[in-house]
Amino acid sequence: MESDQNLFQYSLLTIYLIGPSTAVTLCFLQAPYGKHRRPGWGPTMPAPLAWFFMESPTLWLTLLLFPLGIHSSNPKSLTLVCVFLLHYFNRTCLFPLRLHRRTAHQKAAPGFPVSMAVLAFGFNFLNSYLQIRWVSHYADYNGDEWFWWRFWVGAAVFFAGMAVNVWSDRVLVRLKEEAGGGYKVPRGGWFEVVSCPNYLGECVEWLGWALMTWSWAGLGFLLFTCANLVPRARANHKWYLDKFGEDYPKSRKAVIPFLY
Repeated sequence: MESDQNLFQYSLLTIYLIGPSTAVTLCFLQAPYGKHRRPGWGPTMPAPLAWFFMESPTLWLTLLLFPLGIHSSNPKSLTLVCVFLLHYFNRTCLFPLRLHRRTAHQKAAPGFPVSMAVLAFGFNFLNSYLQIRWVSHYADYNGDEWFWWRFWVGAAVFFAGMAVNVWSDRVLVRLKEEAGGGYKVPRGGWFEVVSCPNYLGECVEWLGWALMTWSWAGLGFLLFTCANLVPRARANHKWYLDKFGEDYPKSRKAVIPFLY
C-alpha cells in the first residue's frame, strides 16, 4: 500500500511537471503528424493503427486497475469510470475505424511516426493510472456531500465538449476524403468560430472531468491537455492562414472563441 501511494504521488507530480515543458516545446516545435508531418522522425505506421496503439492503455489498463480499488463497487466510482471509458472507447476504437474507412482508398496514405505514437502511449499509460487509481481507490466518497452536484455540472460540461469533439473529428475526416488525402477549408458549426473545435471540445471535456472528480489528478490532466492542444491549435490556425490565404476566414480564432 505504501509503495502504491508513493507511485501515485510521483505520477501526479510528473503530470504537473511535463505540462509546462510540453507547452514551451510546442510553441517552437510541432509534433510531426497531420498538417505538420515532415521527414526525419524515423519509421512510420498507418495512422489508424497508431491511434489505436497509443490510446489503448486508457481501455486495457483501466479494466485491469479498476477492480483492484477499494471503491470498485461504489456507484460513484463506477459512474466516473464509465464516463472515462466512454470517451476513450470512441478515441481508441471508433475514431481509428472511421479514419481507416476514409483513408483505405488512398494508395499512399501518410504514415504516423512510431516515435510519436510511443510517446503518446507512455503519457496515456501514466494518465490512465492516475485517473483510475484516484477514482477507484484514493477518492473519499463517503465524506463528499457535494459529489452528485459537482458530477452533474461536470457531466454537462463533459458531454457538451465531447459532442463538439466528435462532430469536429467527423467533419475533418470527411473533408480529408473529399480532398483525396489533401486539405480543404472546414466550414459550418464551430468551424465558423475557431480553427480547431476538435481541440476546444477536448479541453472542455477534461474541464468537465476535473469538476466531476474534484481532484489533483483531474486538474493535472486538464492542464496537460491544454498545454498540449492549445499550442498545436495555434500552429494549425497559422497553417490554415498560410495555405489558404485570402480564402480562409480572418475572423476565426485558433481555439478559444473570440479570444485566441
